[in-house]
Amino acid sequence: MSTRGIRWGRRLEAALVLGAAVAFGSWREFAFINLNYQIDHVGNHTRFSYAHSLVQGWTRGMDLHDLLVLKWSLALASMVTMAAFTVVLVRILFGTWRHTRAILLGFLGFALLSLALHLLSRWAAPFELVSVRLSHMLQYPVPLLFVLIAAWGVPKQMRSPA
Repeated sequence: MSTRGIRWGRRLEAALVLGAAVAFGSWREFAFINLNYQIDHVGNHTRFSYAHSLVQGWTRGMDLHDLLVLKWSLALASMVTMAAFTVVLVRILFGTWRHTRAILLGFLGFALLSLALHLLSRWAAPFELVSVRLSHMLQYPVPLLFVLIAAWGVPKQMRSPA
């Protein structure tokens, strides 16, 4: 296979990973907006829920505790999914798995920082906004943008040929 074929193959694979990550981010946005509407409805005992009927159906019969557990579980699953997309994109663009540990440690570090800021927000309310933004960064394709920027800065001869 020619070098040109590998380059186009990698570009196509990278585009597919990016497309899947954006699609996942869109699904995540839909799910969380509507889950938050349902949490508000159940928590505040409103007459009706603004949540989409699909989400109302999925969460029918759940109490506030169950909804919050679902929300935090989905947040964690979203972070894991974006970490996986990031690892795969790095593998495609750099031709190696050697950055996997650093990527996963970076995700873990930012997640723990987000959790620490959330806990500290009891004493300093502005930390909550920073905590939420860090958490959201890990649940959306933001890390993949950093990978793309890094890939543009690495000369082709320094990448693995795989």
